[in-house]
Amino acid sequence: MKTSFTKWTALIVLLLVITGAGAWLLMRSLGTSSAPAQAETGGRKILYYKSTMVLGEISQTPRKDSMGMDMVPVYEGEEDSAAIKIDPVTVQNMGVRTAPVTQGPVHRTIRTVGKIEFDETAVSEVTTRVPGWIEKLYVDSTGKLVHKDEPLFEFYSPDLYLTEREYLLALVQGDAAAAPVLNKLYHLGLSPGQIENLRKTRQVPHTLRIDSPRDGVVVEKNALQGTMTEPGKTLYRIGDIGKVWVLADIYEQDLPFLQVGQEAVVKLSYMPDRSFRGKVTYIYPTVEEKTRTARGRMEFPNPGFFLKPGMFATVEIHALLVSEAVLVPDMAVLRSGEKNTVFVALEGGKFEPREITLGARSGEGNYQVLSGLKPGETVVTSAQFLLDSESQLRQAIQKMLRPQAASGEHAAYTPQAASNEHTAHKETAPPQTAYVCPMPEHVSILYGAPGKCPICRMTLVETTVTPSPSPTPSSTPDAGHAQGNH
Repeated sequence: MKTSFTKWTALIVLLLVITGAGAWLLMRSLGTSSAPAQAETGGRKILYYKSTMVLGEISQTPRKDSMGMDMVPVYEGEEDSAAIKIDPVTVQNMGVRTAPVTQGPVHRTIRTVGKIEFDETAVSEVTTRVPGWIEKLYVDSTGKLVHKDEPLFEFYSPDLYLTEREYLLALVQGDAAAAPVLNKLYHLGLSPGQIENLRKTRQVPHTLRIDSPRDGVVVEKNALQGTMTEPGKTLYRIGDIGKVWVLADIYEQDLPFLQVGQEAVVKLSYMPDRSFRGKVTYIYPTVEEKTRTARGRMEFPNPGFFLKPGMFATVEIHALLVSEAVLVPDMAVLRSGEKNTVFVALEGGKFEPREITLGARSGEGNYQVLSGLKPGETVVTSAQFLLDSESQLRQAIQKMLRPQAASGEHAAYTPQAASNEHTAHKETAPPQTAYVCPMPEHVSILYGAPGKCPICRMTLVETTVTPSPSPTPSSTPDAGHAQGNH
């Protein structure tokens, strides 16, 4: 009985030893396969293997990628570089295209629709200052072209006739006696030439001829032969079309680029082969609430009278924003929130992601670069999203493989720690550079780039602005409640 118990005990011990050895071998195998590749080649440590054909495909062990190509090792130190290296064949398959960073002026073209109108400063109305009857019409239709001092109509007024006779009787007594009546004739609308003719002939005409006060076109006609007219009634309205206005609606986002004196070009639909050049003369100070547009006024010479009031025309306003700037193609910029990134093509098939600061957009499809690029560099204009995916994947791998603290332990991540880190980042936000006008009345306006004040044309002065961090729920737990009570 004792011998049998001893055999069973030895058998159990042997099974336990075998089980423990198998478990140890299994754990060792799992630990080795789950850890990243740490082999050393020529003194350099291999971190992982990546495919040269398929972006984003990596492995912890050497093997072939999904395209059947051998994966290449990534050594320690190479992953710290921001630039990514891609095989030339892959670059060709991806359709990567590049363009140079240039330097030149930044133009902006504002396109809109305008309406041709009469020049309001060149429109005259013809009225009488005394009641009377229209005896004869010389201009009997609207749209007729008239010249200055050309007769429009003749009318008879008893009051004017009696005043003219009174003037002739006063002349017999001398100029001093006739002076009050002479002033009355001026006030009744007689011209100096008509008064001088009355003085010489000493004869009172039956009717008074009314002449055109300017060259132009008869826009409105209310005079009818044989009818009675009252003082102040508009009989003719004459507008000069040798120079016309074009009133155009400008959207709010284009208003900063609109200035008085800029060149403007209009084209007519019935004359597509011609363009007319003028300039911006006034920007109205109000914005239409429904359309969110402000009105701009342009003046155009009108030889041949091709620009007819009432017509609609296509308007183009050319603005020079910056005379010399660094320019990058719009297609090269990757936008992510407030961050703008481009990929700079380097030698050896490398591409470096670089954050840039953009300025104004040019009408030629380029952006002004305030910082981050210099003329002569080459940027990627297509397949940037694939390069960006590769760059972000590399950054993720670097974060996983980057050593932690000196103790080798991972720092615990808690929502409170994240909140504290976010708050600390907000509190230590660096000051931002801005530009202000030195005039005290204009100092409240901040500009993002140097230049001239658009109001007084003084040179802007550089200053710094510290952004105020917004309170977070973790740092001010009662903020929302306090705002609600307030």
